[in-house]
Amino acid sequence: MKIIICGICGKMGQNLLELLSTDGAEVICGVDICQNSKFGVPVYKSFEEIKERADVIIDFSSPAALKSEMEWATEHNIPVVLATTGYSSEQLDYIDECAKKIPVFKTANFSLGVNLLVNLVKMTAEALGENFDIEIIEKHHSRKADAPSGTALMLAEGANSAFGDKKEYLKGRDGIVGKRGKEIGIHAVRGGTIVGEHEVMFAGGDEIITISHSARSKKVFAAGAVKAAKWIVGKPAGKYDMTDILKNL
Repeated sequence: MKIIICGICGKMGQNLLELLSTDGAEVICGVDICQNSKFGVPVYKSFEEIKERADVIIDFSSPAALKSEMEWATEHNIPVVLATTGYSSEQLDYIDECAKKIPVFKTANFSLGVNLLVNLVKMTAEALGENFDIEIIEKHHSRKADAPSGTALMLAEGANSAFGDKKEYLKGRDGIVGKRGKEIGIHAVRGGTIVGEHEVMFAGGDEIITISHSARSKKVFAAGAVKAAKWIVGKPAGKYDMTDILKNL
């Protein structure tokens, strides 16, 4: 399998390179605004410069790369694994449009454990119903750009699906907020080198249920992205996520 890494100079790009060096797949080139020759493969500033033929793109860059990446991928009929978060609503609509032409794998978190957590949160919300308030706390390193995390929103959507998606998301509280309404609270913590921690709290009368996940290394996300890349090659056009992989485990 021949892979292009978008965001190859970043920490996740380097994690992918390290993992793929022993995986049997081949990284044929990278795309990054940073030009660095130490990776042993060509690194281009834009997709238009790419000369190599690839089987799949793995993107751990930023939303800014989306349009040129997807235009190039649709032109060359190459599947894309999107591991970036922080997309605008317009960009999410654009991804949906592109998925009508090529296979697109998109998830806010490539950890198998996190995606199992989403399912557990949904099941718990369905079982407990309106008798329990739901609060989500996510913690990440000090350099993370977006808040709340895409994973926290995934967890909120999983819980909210038990209520017909009718609950509002309250992203942090400040001042005199008054009595709690029909909401799911989402709170972001940023500090140090925290890789990623997510906790979903169900608070009811005289009892609290907490479901949590802690990532100890970014390698878990790289491994999930590689698994997704191997899985999506050869699939028809469409939008896929980790639930499609979980079905086959």
